[in-house]
Amino acid sequence: MSPKPLTLIQCWDDGVSTDTRLVDIFRRHGAKATFNLNAGLHEKPRRLDWIYQGTEVWKLGLDEMREVYSGFAIANHSLTHPHLDDMPSDAARLEIAEGRDRLEQFFGKTVAGFAYPFGTYNEAVMSAVRETGHVYARTVQNVRHPFPPVDAMAFHPCCHFLAPDFWERYERARDSAGNGGVFYFWGHSYELITESMWIAFEASVARMSHDPLACWQDIVTLFTTSAQPAHT
Repeated sequence: MSPKPLTLIQCWDDGVSTDTRLVDIFRRHGAKATFNLNAGLHEKPRRLDWIYQGTEVWKLGLDEMREVYSGFAIANHSLTHPHLDDMPSDAARLEIAEGRDRLEQFFGKTVAGFAYPFGTYNEAVMSAVRETGHVYARTVQNVRHPFPPVDAMAFHPCCHFLAPDFWERYERARDSAGNGGVFYFWGHSYELITESMWIAFEASVARMSHDPLACWQDIVTLFTTSAQPAHT
């Protein structure tokens, strides 16, 4: 029986214009990815959202989003990206439920994943995410063994894509590949602010894509096909 490969999963937040370059990289290297979107923050044309380290961050326009994300998984990031744990429970639930519903209507497919805005949540928010039909919810807390999580509503990644110990974490996960290890990272494409950063990131994607012990997978597939017990 051949060993199980290392499963590679990644997700990217906020639906910004630099995702167009990101998906081109993923398509060139056969990498799968999930994009966490806020349905209430996009307008028909692109719009300037904010400035990150001197670089303009633009939200993608509705007219281009279907084409940009074609072939990639979509997850809910709430309707308007608030701190859900600071909101009344009914309002938080509405943010979560309407965000999912509008994404499903727009993309014409089931949206089963969630990512907590700002990485903040509490028990009430977790319950609302679960009750509105999501099968997992991503946090920003780093762990060594992301899958299977103790609670799918607190699905912790291995690290951010710019973590200084990214490759150390990757190699640790790779060492457990024979037992079905998972390496999970996340980020925002607007954090790639220089050409050298883009070149280095593409090299990283290429390295992972060409690793014979690794394979890319959609996040939701882990939860819809696995019956593994949780780590304790």
